[in-house]
Amino acid sequence: MQDFGMSMLWFWVAYFVVTIIGIMHTIFNIVVLKYSSMKEGPGMGEGYEKTKPWHPLYNIIFFSLFGWLYMRALPDPTMAEALATGAIWVSICIIFDLFGWVLIKHPWSLTFKQFYVEYQPWITLVYIAIFLGPVVGYELSKM
Repeated sequence: MQDFGMSMLWFWVAYFVVTIIGIMHTIFNIVVLKYSSMKEGPGMGEGYEKTKPWHPLYNIIFFSLFGWLYMRALPDPTMAEALATGAIWVSICIIFDLFGWVLIKHPWSLTFKQFYVEYQPWITLVYIAIFLGPVVGYELSKM
């Protein structure tokens, strides 16, 4: 990896931007569209459930944007660099998600089954989008 520190900066910015957008989308659904919240039913509520199909879209847009910012700043961007960056980004995300959304209990935490089984196919598409973010960013940097 040519610049691990910069790669991590862009990864974490993308991760938190996508997370904040997902939370804001859920709040919008509950407050404006009047979908149920987690207080009113099982699981995360309809407000969150309705956001799931949008999660891969948020991720491909923002991880590609920040992948592009990373790749265009490299002195010698390559497809191999983009693939390695995507593999590192998705690996970190998978591990961080396990701790942040499943193992550490908080009001929005989920069980293993909720996150990895009931969140299908969305979680798989999210992880594919994160992996492809630097690849898309690399292709955009060549334009």
